[in-house]
Amino acid sequence: MRINADRGVCIGAGMCVLTAPLVFDQDEDEGLVVLKVAEVPPEAEAAVARALTLCPSGAITRADEAR
Repeated sequence: MRINADRGVCIGAGMCVLTAPLVFDQDEDEGLVVLKVAEVPPEAEAAVARALTLCPSGAITRADEAR
């Protein structure tokens, strides 16, 4: 699974980091999403799928799905 994180849409809620900390982080300056990995490891796929549904701004999307 590959994902995209649109920092221009991110509001810094941090739900992604709380849900999938192996994959997501927040920068220290603005609190916006940062991807820690380019490819989601299999053991984190369920957590990332959950994070996609919890992101209030829709900043996180699957790279293989059209908007």
